[in-house]
Amino acid sequence: MAKIMDGHKLSEEIKTGVRRDVEALGAMGVEVGLGLLMVGENPSSRQYLLATIKACKKVGIIPHQFNLPEDASINEILNVVHTINRDERINGLLVLFPLPRRINPRRVVNEILPEKDVDGLGSLSVGRLAAEESTFQIFTYNSSEDHWVRGMPAISGYLPCTPYGVIRLLEYYGVELKGKHAVVVGKSLAVGKPLSLMLLAKEATVTVCHRATDDLAYFTRQADILCTATGVKGLIREDMVKDGVVVVDIGINVIEDGRIVGDVDFEGVKNKASLITPVPGGVGPVTIAMLLENTVKSAQRNHLLKSPLIT
Repeated sequence: MAKIMDGHKLSEEIKTGVRRDVEALGAMGVEVGLGLLMVGENPSSRQYLLATIKACKKVGIIPHQFNLPEDASINEILNVVHTINRDERINGLLVLFPLPRRINPRRVVNEILPEKDVDGLGSLSVGRLAAEESTFQIFTYNSSEDHWVRGMPAISGYLPCTPYGVIRLLEYYGVELKGKHAVVVGKSLAVGKPLSLMLLAKEATVTVCHRATDDLAYFTRQADILCTATGVKGLIREDMVKDGVVVVDIGINVIEDGRIVGDVDFEGVKNKASLITPVPGGVGPVTIAMLLENTVKSAQRNHLLKSPLIT
């Protein structure tokens, strides 16, 4: 029977550190702000927005909401992004997805200043991850160095929150990544691709599967660590995993009765897994905590670079 990887527990520990850093900045007269841009009224986006606002208030980060109607033009959306880029009160911007289908999300995300791209999804942030210019953050997050020094890695770009949260969750539960066979199901720019890069940086052997993969079970049965992020309910079944596998379910599906489930048949797979994340309560809370941590790093960076002591 699998041990449950409780994302809430890790999330609270991360937020305790964020709160400490926010208070340290506040003692110097620096407020930390996070911009939240939502277009339309997607129910799942609204739920994520409310959860993020609640988390912000808990750690002392000031949320700045920007709500646009479903029929907002690309120019209206970009004007809001540019306004946030110039606003000194706001240290980071989260764009709530999905955007309306007629809007190119890459055009919107790429307009965010890299130093405010705290969700780590802009082309510069992703490119720096691929070039291993920002991966050192996954080795230094628990450093005992002064918190101002730990804020400086943001100069090289922020790591995408969900995959970075997966790495933090795995290591929190003592999962050894080096030399292990990690199978990632899903190749999205938000999760699958950056997660595979982070696992490679940790010296795992990585296989990436997707909707065109023939005989998915052939690959998933080889996994020491299985991470799935497809949004396909029940995709991973008990017969598709080996005994002792570590399973990270990043998928989100809202079913008919309103419950949220992941990609994994939880009741079946937990009988063979050694560790498994629940949905909800696994990766989700850690994702929000990583967003807050990146935001306070941005505030620290901004304060340092504008300090008269910096020469």
